Amino acid sequence: MNRREARKMALQALFQMTLSGTERVTALNAVNESGQPIDPFVNQLLDNTLTHENEIDHLISKHLKNWSLERVGNIDKTILRLAVSEILYFDDIPTTVTVNEAVELCKIYSDAQTRKFVNGVLAGISKEIATESHE
Repeated sequence: MNRREARKMALQALFQMTLSGTERVTALNAVNESGQPIDPFVNQLLDNTLTHENEIDHLISKHLKNWSLERVGNIDKTILRLAVSEILYFDDIPTTVTVNEAVELCKIYSDAQTRKFVNGVLAGISKEIATESHE
């Protein structure tokens, strides 16, 4: 399983867990169409996103212009959460790759407007983090 497929699996599982309160194992089994062992990257994404959800949501909220996090669609919010988790906690993945992968997920699960929205929010977050790391 490549990382794009792992991100897609993590997105689908997190979406189920968040929206319907599905248990993690049940959600992962439901989205694991191949029946292969779950890629460790999927679990790392879920672990970091769930553990730091409040911090991630706060950061996303800071970069929403004229929006509240509650108004953001559930799939878009899940894509943003996973991407911000990756930006914050996966030092081995360049931010540009993470942003691009989030936009690719939007192409599958959302529309053109959402791609621009997600790209803009993640660009703002990336800029803030880059600025903080150079201070």
